[in-house]
Amino acid sequence: MTAQDAQHVAQRLGMLLAWHGSATEARMRRALNAAGLTPRHVLTLLHLESGPVSQRALAERLEVDPSVLVGLLNDLEGAALVERRRDPADRRRHNVAITGAGADVLRTTNEALDAVEQVLFARLSQGERDLLRDLLGRVDTNAADFSCGE
Repeated sequence: MTAQDAQHVAQRLGMLLAWHGSATEARMRRALNAAGLTPRHVLTLLHLESGPVSQRALAERLEVDPSVLVGLLNDLEGAALVERRRDPADRRRHNVAITGAGADVLRTTNEALDAVEQVLFARLSQGERDLLRDLLGRVDTNAADFSCGE
């Protein structure tokens, strides 16, 4: 690739974002594989960190179909990282809670992800990181753009 070709490609924001997104995802997945988790598993645990959540509310927060959530919860429950319990106020509803083991795994996972992010963003100041977070929050994407590969 010539310097002119590289410059032309670099002007395509979508291509740049896709390139950096793919590289970031690969690094994050390697960090998560040590715990046997996928990014969606970790997101699920993060949403449970502040306390039990109804299964329906959790699906809404994760922006996934309830059937996808059941698969995620089956994985996490099988690894003893979450528990599903009937809601005492409404026996038709299930609440999901992170277990002690789940909290431990999440702590270790967060440390691994912190290390990945330190390398990825080492050349950015905290202000630039905050700006990047803000700009990415304004990019027009939503859950319907993704196919479930997990």
